[in-house]
Amino acid sequence: MASESELPTLHVEGNAHHEGKECSETSEGSHVAKDRDPPSSPPGFLEGGLAGWATAFGAFLVQFCTFGYAYSFGVYQDFYAQHYLTNETSSAISWIGSTNAFLLMTVGLVSGSLHDRGYFYHIMIAGSFLQSFSLFMLSLSKPDQYYQIFLSQGLGMGIASGLIYIPSIAVISHHFRRRRTLVLTFVATGSSLGAIVHPIMLNNLVNGPLGFANGVRASAGLLSAFLLTACLCMRTRLDAPATPVNYIVAARKCIRDVPFALMIVGGFLFQIGFYYPLFFFQLDSIKHGISVNFSFYSLVILNASNCVGRVTSGFIAAFTGVPNLIIISTTLCGVLILGMIGLSSLTSVVVLGVLYGYFSGLNTALAAPLMALLTPDLSELGQVVSLTLYLGTPISGALLTSNYTWWIPSLFSGIVSLAGVAMFIIMQVVFFRRQRVDTLPLDNRAVS
Repeated sequence: MASESELPTLHVEGNAHHEGKECSETSEGSHVAKDRDPPSSPPGFLEGGLAGWATAFGAFLVQFCTFGYAYSFGVYQDFYAQHYLTNETSSAISWIGSTNAFLLMTVGLVSGSLHDRGYFYHIMIAGSFLQSFSLFMLSLSKPDQYYQIFLSQGLGMGIASGLIYIPSIAVISHHFRRRRTLVLTFVATGSSLGAIVHPIMLNNLVNGPLGFANGVRASAGLLSAFLLTACLCMRTRLDAPATPVNYIVAARKCIRDVPFALMIVGGFLFQIGFYYPLFFFQLDSIKHGISVNFSFYSLVILNASNCVGRVTSGFIAAFTGVPNLIIISTTLCGVLILGMIGLSSLTSVVVLGVLYGYFSGLNTALAAPLMALLTPDLSELGQVVSLTLYLGTPISGALLTSNYTWWIPSLFSGIVSLAGVAMFIIMQVVFFRRQRVDTLPLDNRAVS
């Protein structure tokens, strides 16, 4: 189960006085949980409008600049390992991307709480400025100066993305109720489009005539323009709630729920291996002698297929059910990660990229609906799983070693991911057994 927007968690909309305790889906997989949307807007609620659709467009741009950029770290992993941080191990380099992704998710706990207290514009402006500033500072970093890159890209951009991600999703509920699922599906495509555009742009800029510094500045200019546009477009409309969400109370209640706890353990194990292809796929392709020009598009193939997986997940889940499709997609992801041991030709790159991208897209899209299914009133706790982003790829990088022994991290990531699948299977058994007991008549329930 991926933690993303994506990427992938649910957050309780702060303006609960209009919705009770109803959850507002995140961008990832929001189109699956249609039963969470109210059938119609409350009396007096203006659905959409120019301000509403402008806000949705701004949220789309935020997704493009946050998760879309984070999913492109494989380009940096390859460039740093081969050209810019040659004195550092693959594990040390992957800490940069892992820290960025970890902060993107966990800082959302802070920014979500601030949004609930009415500080939407403050955190959006501050986060956008920090994102732009950190990327420009990255362009000034010198070769083999690891701390400069880690501070700007790992810490700075991670904190900035975390500040703006959750508020940009939560504000959608200020303008949409009846069409919220549709709008959030549109917003979610921002991260998918970013994950396609950014690798193409970065590979051609930093490995081309412009070089690293000017290439990153060009990328920073694009993100700055988009984030400025997003800040100008997004508008709040509802007042801050009188009683913001108490995350500590929510955490205590959720951890005591057995299916939820199994989901957390399964997600923890699965994600240790889940991000290995995203970080190392391009480097793996190049090191196996695949054409450099083609390898630059390996992440594009993976991310484009990932987008297709997200879009189709809702249609498939309608027939299979969310827990079943989660188990199928995570199982196939684990098998395909093991299959990376056999990556050695252009054909294998295409096949692995298309298949892993598609099934990882299914998994990413269904993470939020699964959490809504298990804890519909306390879904903000998806942040717990984001800890795995901080651990998985550095472990794989350490196993890779400077000799690029690819089968070891592939084997490790695949086995750990499949161990997570086992937890999901147990979770499903416990969950459906509890559902069956809850639906029994009281007399029969006592007997069972």
